[in-house]
Amino acid sequence: MRLLIALLLPWLTFFTIGRPIAGIICLILQLTLIGWLPATIWAVYALSQYNTDKKIQRSMR
Repeated sequence: MRLLIALLLPWLTFFTIGRPIAGIICLILQLTLIGWLPATIWAVYALSQYNTDKKIQRSMR
């Protein structure tokens, strides 16, 4: 579900993973048509890192 959000509303992804400052920066970037693609790529990358961090935390327990 978060991947779909990352593709459609990249700024919202950052709020769902607990990075509101990055979400605001991403929203500003997304407001331009040229910035939409980099914002989407950034959101998908951040989501990937978030998922990896969660897996590492689970394996450390």
